[in-house]
Amino acid sequence: MANKSGPSNRVKEERVSFIVSEATETDKCSSEGSSLSGFKLKKEEQVEDEDFTFDEPCPKKQKTSRACLGHPTFSPSSAAQTLRNELNMNWDLIELLSNLTCVERWVCENIIMLLREDNTVPFVVRYRKDMINHMDADSVRDVQLVSLAKKTQSVIQTLKKDGVLTTDLEQTLRSCRSVDELDHVAASSQKLAEPKHLALKWRLQRNGLNRVLKVSLSSVEEVATGVEHILADMIAKDPETLTHGATKGHKNTAAQAKNKDIDKFQLYCDFTCNIHRIQPHQTLAINRGESLKILTVKVNIPDRVKSDFSRWCLNSRWRPKTMPREEHHLILKNAVDDSYKRLIQPFLSRSYRTKLTSAAEKESIAMFVRNLRQRLLAGPVRGSIIMGVDPGYKHGCKLAILSPTSQILHTDIFYLHASSQQREAEKLRYLMSKYSCTKVVIGNGTACRETESLFADLISRGNFHPLDVSYCITNEAGASIYSVSPEAVKEMPDLDPNLRSAVSIARRVQDPLAELVKIDPKHIGIGTYQHDVSTSALKAALDGVVQECVSFVGVDINMCSETLMRHVAGLNVGRARSIAEWREQNGPFINREQLKLVKGMGPKTYQQCAGFIRINPQTRCSCNTVSSLPCVPAKAAAKKGKGKAVISVSTSFNPLDQTCIHPESYHVAQRFLSIVGGSTDPIGSSQLRQRVENKLRSSSMEELAKTVDTSTETLQLITDGLTQPPGFDIRQNFGQADFKQGIVSMSDLQVGTVLTGRVDNTALFGAFVDIGVGRSGLIHKSNITPDKLPVNQRRRSLALGPGERVEVRVLNVDHQRGRIGLDLIRVLQ
Repeated sequence: MANKSGPSNRVKEERVSFIVSEATETDKCSSEGSSLSGFKLKKEEQVEDEDFTFDEPCPKKQKTSRACLGHPTFSPSSAAQTLRNELNMNWDLIELLSNLTCVERWVCENIIMLLREDNTVPFVVRYRKDMINHMDADSVRDVQLVSLAKKTQSVIQTLKKDGVLTTDLEQTLRSCRSVDELDHVAASSQKLAEPKHLALKWRLQRNGLNRVLKVSLSSVEEVATGVEHILADMIAKDPETLTHGATKGHKNTAAQAKNKDIDKFQLYCDFTCNIHRIQPHQTLAINRGESLKILTVKVNIPDRVKSDFSRWCLNSRWRPKTMPREEHHLILKNAVDDSYKRLIQPFLSRSYRTKLTSAAEKESIAMFVRNLRQRLLAGPVRGSIIMGVDPGYKHGCKLAILSPTSQILHTDIFYLHASSQQREAEKLRYLMSKYSCTKVVIGNGTACRETESLFADLISRGNFHPLDVSYCITNEAGASIYSVSPEAVKEMPDLDPNLRSAVSIARRVQDPLAELVKIDPKHIGIGTYQHDVSTSALKAALDGVVQECVSFVGVDINMCSETLMRHVAGLNVGRARSIAEWREQNGPFINREQLKLVKGMGPKTYQQCAGFIRINPQTRCSCNTVSSLPCVPAKAAAKKGKGKAVISVSTSFNPLDQTCIHPESYHVAQRFLSIVGGSTDPIGSSQLRQRVENKLRSSSMEELAKTVDTSTETLQLITDGLTQPPGFDIRQNFGQADFKQGIVSMSDLQVGTVLTGRVDNTALFGAFVDIGVGRSGLIHKSNITPDKLPVNQRRRSLALGPGERVEVRVLNVDHQRGRIGLDLIRVLQ
């Protein structure tokens, strides 16, 4: 991301850095499951001539939104050892995470320590940038404590209870660096034949095999077989042996499909693909077909892998110290062959399937997260009276007219597609004239195209004159589910559920973020294969991005709903309810410091949420003087807790409370203002902005940061907060809903027609674009190749997401199925 000078450019840079993660070129980190946003265009490689080694460390790569700017801010020397002692594992957690995520070790260490101190991801990303080297929220979420140590303890306890745990086995389990490896070692241990049956003792050295046998068996052959089984088990559990497995040319085959739903999986019957080239959506589709007993999947491993593995075991890893006798060499060779066939080969197959599935799930979740982020951060349409329309045939079109502040002015049901269409149109004209409504939002459900056509016809005939009416189409997914939810009943108790849907549709355009947080992200109509990925991983990722979006946009504490407050970093259901109750009892908040008076708001919670909460002058009081506010007197403004001293807070308004500047940096902001010769009174004024810009021209950011005794990252936030206009919204420069006054019929579309549309949803295989005909055309992933676009458009094409305006060319039109194929020409600003 370009690092341009000037406050306005820096504000834009920060805003974009968390909305659309920069697309990065495909690297080896993807094999370790790193989540990369956007469409990854894989270069066709001759992988048949390449070897692939499990758990090979990927090259270091800093996953940051900008260049490597940071330095180790703090690095407790005992942090790694402390974590290791707590987890009781034979590996260094920080080093392991650094290798898996391709992030600098000092950054991993800082992130782990910050998260262990109960800091939220939005707080860390915005206010601790210097400690995480400017990483974005998605990358920070990747570097978190793993649950492997907890599962290891559980496995050890189970084996100990079964009486099969030995000291060597316990050390092997504590050395496992993946859940798949842990499961393999544990399963092999349970299959091991009981030593008392063979009545022998053995001891293995690194480069040799010493055996002391106490034989009570009937033949030498039985002894040899028993030794082979033990050796095979030891080979299969050895960490160095498991990490050797160099393979190539593996293929994933799905065959023998059944008749049940066979059409859905027709592409994957007799499907063969090299695992290096299989796409994430193909992996998920194959997994689904296998779970439905429609497909049979097999991982084919070349025969040469076995010979390479046997040669390495016999000549390197398990080679005896001295020249073995022929019968001993035969025992060792048979043990290696048995270990590979019975244990290693199934382990490799499971590992490949696990890695493919894990990578595919992470890509699917990353795509879902990216779609959700862009949907939530769509620009709000402010200052307009809006009519929401939930279209329908038999049960009519449900209408709701909302004020510019989303208050319900009127609700009704119109039968626009019945025989009385003309009379209903007259009633509609009267209603829109009465409330001066000029914008109509139509849901994209049943009867959408017919309703859109009707409004376009009424507008063209001047039915709403003198009003300049326009309309737009919005995604209504989840509106019906929300309309019968407890939240909707509490918010609109006297309204019919069908009319609540119309209200929700209108509010999705007025303030998409505030409305969509009320709905489970899985019901918003974005993403692919969300039902085939880990439910817990998907929920954690979606909850994280909702919290991130709400926090970075900020909430006006005196206006926002309780539902919206729940998603602010540091808050939850109980704390949001407490804030709403305090607001009802004491009136609007005067400053951020009054949050300390709310029940359940401890120092840590206040630290995490304060920077994301706004106290705007327009909403804190309708009067011009602070003295008339219903506030708590200074001496009485206190609360008592167990063992806590009385807390007193200020009762005056602080202009910095309407900015992104954190209260912990207020004293730094005051020092900076004294240097530039300004004050907090005209926050965002042209005079203050000019003073700040002049100072930044005469002195560098680094010099000023040293002068006010802070980091450059903190000073950057301060300059942004002081120069942004009052009521600044990071969403205001991003795409809003497109209102129009006419439509294009599908019958008018021809191959080669160039259209302008907006991305409605993105999937692992392409993007769906709304081109204004009540249908979404599909741009296949192969048609988003950057080399087809101008140089300045290539990077943006990799980050296509909901809300992006694009210019496309029609490739084909299937009128019977209502399908349209598109080719991307360029991404519009």
